[in-house]
Amino acid sequence: MEGLSFFVGVIGNIISVLMFLSPIGTFWRIVKHRSTEDFESLPYICTLLNSSLWTYYGITKPGGLLVATVNGFGIVVETIYVSLFLIYANSKMRAKTVILVAILDVGLLAAAIVVTRLALQGDVRIDAIGFMCAGLNILMYGSPLSAMRTVVTTKSVEYMPFFLSFFLFLNGGIWAFYALLVHDYFLGVPNGTGFILGTAQLVLYAIYRNAKPSDSTISGGLEEGWQQEHLIPPSE
Repeated sequence: MEGLSFFVGVIGNIISVLMFLSPIGTFWRIVKHRSTEDFESLPYICTLLNSSLWTYYGITKPGGLLVATVNGFGIVVETIYVSLFLIYANSKMRAKTVILVAILDVGLLAAAIVVTRLALQGDVRIDAIGFMCAGLNILMYGSPLSAMRTVVTTKSVEYMPFFLSFFLFLNGGIWAFYALLVHDYFLGVPNGTGFILGTAQLVLYAIYRNAKPSDSTISGGLEEGWQQEHLIPPSE
């Protein structure tokens, strides 16, 4: 069983790496145009926090090496994404990004580490970290819901990239299976949620991929679609 769980975890790491790298096209556009345009930095800031907490969880929990390594990679990638926002965003977005990074990726992360290290011990500490990670993961896995609403409203899948939905489906499924093998509910619940949402997105894609877009809602869908293009769900 340990050999199987390690093999599944390695596959999960590969899929998660692809998830982390999926917004490269968006950032290539940002660098090329030397502007972040209407893109938001919040999804990347939250994913950086998510990766940091899961790395801490993987380091703290015995046998959590696979979770720690892939999210350690996520920290590096998301730091690059956030840095590009700071370089190419206008002054208002840059100031907003700095504030959010200070609050979430520095302040909240530091508080979580200090409290759990000083006030909690043993299994209680691991459970507290896992609970925080699972809660944040569920919230982030829910981020594509607005894209799904846009698909239904506009009758167009243009605003819900297929590969992002596909990797959400794979990532949630493989890590939920891994969590089942190692009996890790904190890992299983959010990724099971991601698997369900990923499945729902693929079903919507199959339904609307050949549908005629609704002219009355196309402009609103386009605006929201740009906001959703770069959203990357957490990786485990």
